[in-house]
Amino acid sequence: MTSPALPPSTPATPPAQAKPFAPLAHATFAVLWVATILGNVGSFMRDVANAWLATDLSNSPTAVAAIQAATTLPVFLLAIPAGVLSDILDRRRFLIVIQIALGLVSGTLMVLAWRGALTIEILIAMAFVGGIGAAMMGPTWQSIVPELVPRPELRSAVALNGLGVNIARAIGPATGGLLLAAFGAAATYAVDFVSYILVIGALVWWKRAPRTSDPLREHFFGALRAGLRYTRAHSKLHVVLFRATVYFISGSAIWALLPLVARQVFAGGAGLYGLLLGMVGGGAIIGALLLPRLQVWLNADRLLLAAAAATAVAMGLLSLAPPLVLALPLFLLLGVAWIAALTTLGGAAQAILPDWVRGRALAVYQMVFNGALAAGSLLWGAVAQHLGVPQGLLAAAVFLLVSSLLAHRVRLPQGEEDLAPSQAWPDPRMAVPVEDDRGPVLIQIEYRVARADRQDFLRTIRRLSEERLRDGAFNWSVMDDPNDPERLVEWFLVESWAEHMRQHRRVHNADADLQRELLRFQRGAAPPQVQHLIGVKLPL
Repeated sequence: MTSPALPPSTPATPPAQAKPFAPLAHATFAVLWVATILGNVGSFMRDVANAWLATDLSNSPTAVAAIQAATTLPVFLLAIPAGVLSDILDRRRFLIVIQIALGLVSGTLMVLAWRGALTIEILIAMAFVGGIGAAMMGPTWQSIVPELVPRPELRSAVALNGLGVNIARAIGPATGGLLLAAFGAAATYAVDFVSYILVIGALVWWKRAPRTSDPLREHFFGALRAGLRYTRAHSKLHVVLFRATVYFISGSAIWALLPLVARQVFAGGAGLYGLLLGMVGGGAIIGALLLPRLQVWLNADRLLLAAAAATAVAMGLLSLAPPLVLALPLFLLLGVAWIAALTTLGGAAQAILPDWVRGRALAVYQMVFNGALAAGSLLWGAVAQHLGVPQGLLAAAVFLLVSSLLAHRVRLPQGEEDLAPSQAWPDPRMAVPVEDDRGPVLIQIEYRVARADRQDFLRTIRRLSEERLRDGAFNWSVMDDPNDPERLVEWFLVESWAEHMRQHRRVHNADADLQRELLRFQRGAAPPQVQHLIGVKLPL
């Protein structure tokens, strides 16, 4: 059978710039946004209580750093399954179940703290369970944003979510530290427990539109395999993941060691610890307001390098134990640098991901992000255990600066491609209906290429191979015919007929442009010949 020629390319019309606070005009988004801020305030209060209680229960820097690792490790382990679940389950109900589970964690901590029954082992275990809930919630919460606002306001809604997190980061730790100092850990956990009730109430109030039936809807293991294939084949995403690892594995030192910095370096208590966290959150808000201007002056690579340098300088100066009045601006600088790095890396990831796999690919990004935080927390906790907290901070600062200078050679992707679905592949015309679960499917595309154009054709089709492997193929190659030097056959394997039909939906405009470039080499008026071959079960 033949495949019709691809339709001509049409330039994308850039969307109008939405006002920064326009999404708040939509009641559902506004209610969930406020509820999220309140929930995050409670979560930051709980984290402050966990970290500070760890210093009461153990003097070991390794044990204290293990709290940070226990919180982030589940996201590293479960981010991809969580991304898949966010695509195949009812997101509202899934979020409600997660919030109930997290509320039970805080309720358990409240009771144990009130009875004086907490140990460092129980604290680490409960932090790990809370991390599981956070791992499940992250991709799902990100995925509901397009349902709450019109598409032109999506970027503003994402920016508002980031602002909300940083408002909570500025309020939660300081409030948690004050509550902890005045009323104890049980009261702090109780306030966090109440915050989950508020979030659950907002989710119950939200009347989400029912999902439409889709015969090609993905199931868990198929969606998991598709997401893993996509991330394994996406070279630009690999660059973002590499740069994120370099920054966060060293930048994690300040988060892992901050309770000990407050207690040992500045001889403070829980109130000071909350204040320092609040300063970082305040710096993040300042950074979010400064970023539009910074992005005019610096491209993504230079902005990330500047954020790494600022983080390293702040950690290095804090290792010298300056007076508190001089240290507080350094925590503001850490907040500015942290939000600049988060926004730059997260924006680079978002810009190169099509909608069909966005949740799963962002889950991989979250996995790498939290894996780097967990590994860095354990690493710098062990360094501080042997050398001391100031020396651990200094070592992390030097490592971050050197590694960031070296990684700067690997440029972040610009994300300028048009990733909207192209609908460029027509549905194949089959003589008999094909069941969705039949497979594997072998697709063969026969090209006629002049011998003089052969090398240019092969260089172009090699670029196309990444698109085939990202969108569903698990094997790909090109073969020639020794009896016909102008005949070249591209082939790729897809696991099932349903997956191949999904592959038709996944081709975006940038991929379609590349395919049009490939067709320039086709000799004659006839388009390339396409064949679909499906595996059969042999009789026993």
